[in-house]
Amino acid sequence: MTTNSNKVVISSKAAKDLVKKHAKLTHSENFTVLSHVQREVDDWILNTLMLNDLDVPFKYKRKKLYKNLQGQRINITYYPETEIIAGFNIEIMKIVRLKIS
Repeated sequence: MTTNSNKVVISSKAAKDLVKKHAKLTHSENFTVLSHVQREVDDWILNTLMLNDLDVPFKYKRKKLYKNLQGQRINITYYPETEIIAGFNIEIMKIVRLKIS
């Protein structure tokens, strides 16, 4: 995400349309993936990403294994969500769109 004079500039038309249509969505560009973990949950593969300089996990589901994104620069569209783990509320980010930049 690039900011110019308090104006957010999104390079992708699809990302612009998503953010315009859904107020809770956020689009960020050029994040580096520090960690990418994939594990099976029921019939899905749950992917968890940790990004450079951020302390919150980013999660998304796929039907099949995805290539390892560790070290890649990515553009993501996501929204905040809360998960309860061991009785604690943990903030996570749910990814709705991911592109390698």
